[in-house]
Amino acid sequence: MTTKQSKIGSGFGMRSTAAEVLDGIDLTGRTALVTGGYSGIGLETTRALAGAGARVVVPARRPDQAEEALAEISGTEVAETDLADLESVRRFAESFPYDRIDLVINSAGIMGNPHTVVGPGWESQFAVNHLGHFALVNRLWPRLGKDARVVSVSSSGHHASGIRWDDPWFEQGYDRWQAYGQAKTANVLFAVHLDRLGREHGVRAFALHPGAILTELQRHMTTGEMVERGWIDEEGNTVNPVFKTPEQGAATQVWAATSPRLAGLGGLYCENADIAELPEKADPSRGEGGIAPHASDPEQAERLWAWSAELTGVDAFARS
Repeated sequence: MTTKQSKIGSGFGMRSTAAEVLDGIDLTGRTALVTGGYSGIGLETTRALAGAGARVVVPARRPDQAEEALAEISGTEVAETDLADLESVRRFAESFPYDRIDLVINSAGIMGNPHTVVGPGWESQFAVNHLGHFALVNRLWPRLGKDARVVSVSSSGHHASGIRWDDPWFEQGYDRWQAYGQAKTANVLFAVHLDRLGREHGVRAFALHPGAILTELQRHMTTGEMVERGWIDEEGNTVNPVFKTPEQGAATQVWAATSPRLAGLGGLYCENADIAELPEKADPSRGEGGIAPHASDPEQAERLWAWSAELTGVDAFARS
Protein backbone atom coordinates (compact mmCIF):
# COMPACT_ATOMS: atom_id res chain seq x y z
CA MET A 1 0.00 0.00 0.00
CA THR A 2 1.07 3.56 -0.59
CA THR A 3 -0.57 5.17 2.43
CA LYS A 4 -2.03 3.92 5.66
CA GLN A 5 -5.66 2.93 6.11
CA SER A 6 -6.90 6.20 7.54
CA LYS A 7 -9.55 8.71 6.55
CA ILE A 8 -8.40 11.66 4.48
CA GLY A 9 -11.38 13.93 5.13
CA SER A 10 -13.03 13.50 1.76
CA GLY A 11 -15.91 15.83 2.60
CA PHE A 12 -18.40 13.02 1.98
CA GLY A 13 -19.96 10.49 4.28
CA MET A 14 -22.47 7.79 4.94
CA ARG A 15 -25.42 9.58 3.30
CA SER A 16 -23.59 11.02 0.30
CA THR A 17 -24.92 9.91 -3.08
CA ALA A 18 -23.08 9.00 -6.26
CA ALA A 19 -24.35 12.17 -7.93
CA GLU A 20 -23.05 14.32 -5.06
CA VAL A 21 -19.65 12.64 -5.22
CA LEU A 22 -19.44 13.47 -8.94
CA ASP A 23 -20.62 17.06 -8.63
CA GLY A 24 -18.15 19.20 -10.58
CA ILE A 25 -16.33 16.24 -12.14
CA ASP A 26 -16.46 16.06 -15.95
CA LEU A 27 -16.02 12.57 -17.40
CA THR A 28 -16.66 13.57 -21.01
CA GLY A 29 -14.54 11.45 -23.35
CA ARG A 30 -13.85 8.76 -20.77
CA THR A 31 -14.89 5.15 -21.05
CA ALA A 32 -16.08 3.25 -18.00
CA LEU A 33 -16.89 -0.42 -17.59
CA VAL A 34 -19.33 -1.37 -14.81
CA THR A 35 -20.11 -5.03 -14.20
CA GLY A 36 -23.54 -5.46 -12.67
CA GLY A 37 -24.28 -1.98 -13.95
CA TYR A 38 -27.96 -2.56 -14.60
CA SER A 39 -29.36 -3.32 -11.15
CA GLY A 40 -28.97 -2.20 -7.55
CA ILE A 41 -25.99 -0.03 -6.78
CA GLY A 42 -24.48 -0.94 -10.14
CA LEU A 43 -27.37 0.75 -11.92
CA GLU A 44 -26.96 3.88 -9.83
CA THR A 45 -23.23 3.82 -10.58
CA THR A 46 -23.94 3.65 -14.31
CA ARG A 47 -26.49 6.44 -14.03
CA ALA A 48 -24.07 8.72 -12.16
CA LEU A 49 -21.09 8.10 -14.46
CA ALA A 50 -23.15 8.59 -17.61
CA GLY A 51 -24.64 11.73 -16.09
CA ALA A 52 -21.12 13.10 -15.68
CA GLY A 53 -20.41 12.50 -19.37
CA ALA A 54 -18.77 9.07 -19.41
CA ARG A 55 -19.47 6.37 -21.96
CA VAL A 56 -20.45 3.36 -19.83
CA VAL A 57 -20.17 -0.22 -21.07
CA VAL A 58 -22.17 -2.74 -19.04
CA PRO A 59 -21.37 -6.45 -19.35
CA ALA A 60 -24.57 -8.37 -18.59
CA ARG A 61 -25.53 -12.00 -18.15
CA ARG A 62 -29.12 -10.96 -18.96
CA PRO A 63 -28.63 -8.43 -21.78
CA ASP A 64 -32.35 -7.99 -22.49
CA GLN A 65 -32.98 -7.03 -18.88
CA ALA A 66 -29.96 -4.72 -18.93
CA GLU A 67 -31.12 -2.99 -22.10
CA GLU A 68 -34.50 -2.35 -20.52
CA ALA A 69 -33.00 -1.01 -17.29
CA LEU A 70 -30.64 1.33 -19.15
CA ALA A 71 -33.02 2.40 -21.91
CA GLU A 72 -33.42 5.95 -20.60
CA ILE A 73 -29.76 6.47 -19.67
CA SER A 74 -27.89 7.90 -22.63
CA GLY A 75 -24.25 7.02 -23.19
CA THR A 76 -24.61 3.39 -22.11
CA GLU A 77 -23.95 0.15 -23.98
CA VAL A 78 -24.67 -3.47 -23.09
CA ALA A 79 -22.71 -6.58 -24.07
CA GLU A 80 -23.58 -10.12 -23.10
CA THR A 81 -21.14 -11.55 -20.56
CA ASP A 82 -21.37 -14.25 -17.91
CA LEU A 83 -18.71 -13.92 -15.21
CA ALA A 84 -19.19 -17.59 -14.28
CA ASP A 85 -18.11 -18.60 -17.79
CA LEU A 86 -14.51 -17.72 -18.64
CA GLU A 87 -15.13 -18.28 -22.35
CA SER A 88 -17.86 -15.65 -22.19
CA VAL A 89 -15.43 -13.30 -20.45
CA ARG A 90 -12.84 -13.95 -23.16
CA ARG A 91 -15.33 -13.23 -25.95
CA PHE A 92 -16.37 -9.97 -24.30
CA ALA A 93 -12.79 -8.79 -23.84
CA GLU A 94 -11.74 -9.70 -27.37
CA SER A 95 -14.71 -7.88 -28.89
CA PHE A 96 -14.48 -4.80 -26.68
CA PRO A 97 -14.99 -1.95 -29.15
CA TYR A 98 -12.86 0.81 -27.62
CA ASP A 99 -9.10 1.21 -27.51
CA ARG A 100 -8.96 2.76 -24.05
CA ILE A 101 -10.72 2.12 -20.75
CA ASP A 102 -10.41 4.74 -18.03
CA LEU A 103 -12.52 3.27 -15.22
CA VAL A 104 -13.36 -0.32 -14.32
CA ILE A 105 -15.83 -0.92 -11.51
CA ASN A 106 -16.31 -4.58 -10.63
CA SER A 107 -19.74 -4.24 -9.03
CA ALA A 108 -21.44 -7.50 -10.03
CA GLY A 109 -21.75 -10.21 -7.42
CA ILE A 110 -23.76 -12.92 -5.74
CA MET A 111 -24.26 -13.45 -2.01
CA GLY A 112 -25.25 -16.27 0.27
CA ASN A 113 -26.55 -18.63 -2.39
CA PRO A 114 -26.94 -22.40 -1.91
CA HIS A 115 -23.88 -24.46 -2.70
CA THR A 116 -23.36 -24.26 -6.45
CA VAL A 117 -20.44 -25.50 -8.51
CA VAL A 118 -19.44 -23.81 -11.76
CA GLY A 119 -16.69 -24.42 -14.28
CA PRO A 120 -14.18 -27.10 -13.30
CA GLY A 121 -15.54 -27.56 -9.77
CA TRP A 122 -15.35 -23.99 -8.50
CA GLU A 123 -17.58 -22.73 -5.68
CA SER A 124 -19.83 -20.16 -7.34
CA GLN A 125 -19.40 -17.16 -5.04
CA PHE A 126 -15.62 -17.26 -5.41
CA ALA A 127 -15.89 -17.96 -9.12
CA VAL A 128 -18.30 -15.13 -9.96
CA ASN A 129 -17.24 -12.49 -7.45
CA HIS A 130 -13.50 -12.99 -7.84
CA LEU A 131 -12.30 -15.24 -10.66
CA GLY A 132 -14.60 -13.81 -13.32
CA HIS A 133 -13.45 -10.29 -12.51
CA PHE A 134 -9.82 -11.39 -12.28
CA ALA A 135 -9.98 -12.82 -15.79
CA LEU A 136 -11.88 -9.82 -17.12
CA VAL A 137 -9.42 -7.22 -15.87
CA ASN A 138 -6.39 -9.22 -16.97
CA ARG A 139 -7.80 -9.68 -20.47
CA LEU A 140 -8.63 -5.98 -20.72
CA TRP A 141 -5.31 -4.86 -19.25
CA PRO A 142 -3.82 -3.69 -22.60
CA ARG A 143 -6.68 -1.21 -22.92
CA LEU A 144 -6.26 0.37 -19.48
CA GLY A 145 -4.66 3.72 -20.06
CA LYS A 146 -2.41 5.81 -17.84
CA ASP A 147 -4.36 7.20 -14.88
CA ALA A 148 -6.98 4.44 -15.20
CA ARG A 149 -8.52 3.08 -12.02
CA VAL A 150 -9.87 -0.37 -11.21
CA VAL A 151 -12.37 -0.56 -8.37
CA SER A 152 -13.22 -3.85 -6.69
CA VAL A 153 -16.53 -3.86 -4.81
CA SER A 154 -16.05 -5.94 -1.68
CA SER A 155 -18.08 -5.89 1.53
CA SER A 156 -17.75 -5.79 5.29
CA GLY A 157 -18.57 -9.48 4.83
CA HIS A 158 -14.88 -10.01 4.14
CA HIS A 159 -14.39 -10.16 7.91
CA ALA A 160 -16.12 -13.57 7.93
CA SER A 161 -13.28 -15.43 6.25
CA GLY A 162 -9.82 -15.16 4.82
CA ILE A 163 -8.80 -17.34 1.88
CA ARG A 164 -9.40 -20.95 2.91
CA TRP A 165 -6.23 -22.37 1.41
CA ASP A 166 -6.89 -25.84 2.88
CA ASP A 167 -10.46 -26.08 1.54
CA PRO A 168 -11.31 -23.16 -0.79
CA TRP A 169 -14.10 -25.06 -2.55
CA PHE A 170 -15.83 -26.12 0.69
CA GLU A 171 -15.47 -29.80 -0.07
CA GLN A 172 -15.54 -30.51 3.67
CA GLY A 173 -18.89 -28.76 4.19
CA TYR A 174 -20.46 -25.62 2.80
CA ASP A 175 -21.14 -22.46 4.80
CA ARG A 176 -22.66 -19.84 2.51
CA TRP A 177 -21.54 -16.89 4.64
CA GLN A 178 -17.96 -18.08 4.94
CA ALA A 179 -18.02 -18.61 1.18
CA TYR A 180 -19.22 -15.05 0.73
CA GLY A 181 -16.58 -13.79 3.15
CA GLN A 182 -13.81 -15.63 1.29
CA ALA A 183 -14.97 -14.15 -2.03
CA LYS A 184 -15.13 -10.64 -0.60
CA THR A 185 -11.66 -11.01 0.91
CA ALA A 186 -10.47 -12.06 -2.53
CA ASN A 187 -11.94 -8.84 -3.96
CA VAL A 188 -9.78 -6.77 -1.59
CA LEU A 189 -6.62 -8.82 -2.09
CA PHE A 190 -7.10 -8.54 -5.86
CA ALA A 191 -7.03 -4.74 -5.59
CA VAL A 192 -4.00 -4.80 -3.29
CA HIS A 193 -1.89 -6.80 -5.73
CA LEU A 194 -3.23 -5.23 -8.92
CA ASP A 195 -2.22 -1.85 -7.52
CA ARG A 196 1.25 -3.17 -6.77
CA LEU A 197 1.59 -4.46 -10.34
CA GLY A 198 -0.15 -1.59 -12.09
CA ARG A 199 1.20 1.51 -10.39
CA GLU A 200 4.35 1.69 -12.53
CA HIS A 201 2.03 1.76 -15.56
CA GLY A 202 -0.08 4.55 -14.06
CA VAL A 203 -3.00 2.25 -13.18
CA ARG A 204 -4.26 2.24 -9.58
CA ALA A 205 -6.71 -0.05 -7.81
CA PHE A 206 -9.02 0.25 -4.82
CA ALA A 207 -11.47 -1.97 -2.96
CA LEU A 208 -14.45 -0.93 -0.88
CA HIS A 209 -17.47 -1.69 1.23
CA PRO A 210 -20.48 0.09 -0.31
CA GLY A 211 -22.55 -0.15 2.86
CA ALA A 212 -25.65 -2.15 3.66
CA ILE A 213 -28.30 -1.73 0.95
CA LEU A 214 -31.40 -3.77 0.20
CA THR A 215 -31.17 -4.86 -3.45
CA GLU A 216 -31.44 -8.05 -5.49
CA LEU A 217 -28.22 -9.14 -3.79
CA GLN A 218 -30.36 -10.49 -0.94
CA ARG A 219 -32.47 -12.70 -3.23
CA HIS A 220 -31.15 -15.87 -1.57
CA MET A 221 -32.29 -14.70 1.87
CA THR A 222 -35.78 -15.15 3.27
CA THR A 223 -37.80 -12.38 4.86
CA GLY A 224 -37.49 -14.22 8.14
CA GLU A 225 -33.70 -14.22 7.95
CA MET A 226 -33.61 -10.49 7.32
CA VAL A 227 -36.07 -9.83 10.14
CA GLU A 228 -33.96 -11.94 12.50
CA ARG A 229 -30.87 -9.93 11.57
CA GLY A 230 -32.71 -6.69 12.32
CA TRP A 231 -32.58 -5.42 8.75
CA ILE A 232 -36.33 -5.19 8.08
CA ASP A 233 -39.64 -5.62 9.87
CA GLU A 234 -42.32 -8.19 9.08
CA GLU A 235 -43.77 -5.88 6.39
CA GLY A 236 -40.44 -5.56 4.64
CA ASN A 237 -39.65 -2.02 5.80
CA THR A 238 -36.02 -1.18 6.49
CA VAL A 239 -35.50 -0.69 10.23
CA ASN A 240 -31.71 -0.73 10.54
CA PRO A 241 -30.47 2.90 10.68
CA VAL A 242 -27.18 2.17 8.91
CA PHE A 243 -28.85 0.92 5.73
CA LYS A 244 -28.40 3.10 2.66
CA THR A 245 -30.41 3.79 -0.45
CA PRO A 246 -28.96 2.44 -3.73
CA GLU A 247 -27.96 6.01 -4.65
CA GLN A 248 -26.00 6.27 -1.40
CA GLY A 249 -24.62 2.75 -1.78
CA ALA A 250 -23.12 3.65 -5.16
CA ALA A 251 -21.25 6.65 -3.80
CA THR A 252 -18.12 4.95 -2.50
CA GLN A 253 -17.34 3.06 -5.71
CA VAL A 254 -17.89 6.19 -7.78
CA TRP A 255 -15.69 8.17 -5.39
CA ALA A 256 -12.94 5.55 -5.54
CA ALA A 257 -13.07 5.58 -9.34
CA THR A 258 -13.00 9.34 -9.84
CA SER A 259 -11.92 11.38 -6.82
CA PRO A 260 -8.95 13.70 -7.40
CA ARG A 261 -8.17 13.24 -3.69
CA LEU A 262 -6.97 9.71 -4.47
CA ALA A 263 -4.40 10.78 -7.05
CA GLY A 264 -1.12 9.04 -6.31
CA LEU A 265 -2.76 6.57 -3.94
CA GLY A 266 -3.86 2.98 -4.38
CA GLY A 267 -4.21 -0.46 -2.90
CA LEU A 268 -6.59 0.88 -0.27
CA TYR A 269 -9.97 -0.16 1.10
CA CYS A 270 -12.70 2.48 1.31
CA GLU A 271 -15.99 3.03 3.17
CA ASN A 272 -18.50 5.90 3.18
CA ALA A 273 -16.72 7.69 0.32
CA ASP A 274 -13.44 7.92 2.20
CA ILE A 275 -10.51 5.68 2.98
CA ALA A 276 -11.55 3.19 5.66
CA GLU A 277 -9.99 2.96 9.09
CA LEU A 278 -8.60 -0.15 10.71
CA PRO A 279 -11.28 -2.06 12.64
CA GLU A 280 -10.33 -0.64 16.02
CA LYS A 281 -11.03 2.88 14.74
CA ALA A 282 -14.11 2.09 12.65
CA ASP A 283 -17.48 3.51 13.71
CA PRO A 284 -20.21 0.82 13.63
CA SER A 285 -22.91 3.48 14.06
CA ARG A 286 -21.98 4.67 10.58
CA GLY A 287 -21.90 1.20 9.09
CA GLU A 288 -18.11 1.00 9.23
CA GLY A 289 -16.21 -2.20 9.86
CA GLY A 290 -12.75 -1.27 8.67
CA ILE A 291 -10.44 -3.66 6.84
CA ALA A 292 -9.49 -7.01 8.35
CA PRO A 293 -5.73 -7.73 8.45
CA HIS A 294 -6.18 -10.89 6.36
CA ALA A 295 -7.56 -8.79 3.50
CA SER A 296 -4.67 -6.32 3.36
CA ASP A 297 -1.74 -8.73 3.63
CA PRO A 298 0.47 -8.25 0.53
CA GLU A 299 1.83 -11.80 0.76
CA GLN A 300 -1.70 -13.21 0.76
CA ALA A 301 -2.52 -10.91 -2.16
CA GLU A 302 0.44 -12.14 -4.18
CA ARG A 303 -0.38 -15.77 -3.40
CA LEU A 304 -4.00 -15.30 -4.42
CA TRP A 305 -2.97 -13.61 -7.67
CA ALA A 306 -0.69 -16.50 -8.62
CA TRP A 307 -3.37 -19.09 -7.80
CA SER A 308 -6.05 -17.14 -9.68
CA ALA A 309 -3.79 -16.93 -12.72
CA GLU A 310 -3.25 -20.69 -12.55
CA LEU A 311 -6.99 -21.36 -12.28
CA THR A 312 -8.06 -18.99 -15.06
CA GLY A 313 -5.06 -19.34 -17.35
CA VAL A 314 -4.83 -15.56 -17.59
CA ASP A 315 -2.15 -13.22 -16.23
CA ALA A 316 -1.42 -9.96 -18.01
CA PHE A 317 1.78 -9.55 -15.99
CA ALA A 318 3.27 -13.01 -16.53
CA ARG A 319 6.84 -13.00 -17.72
CA SER A 320 7.28 -14.65 -21.10
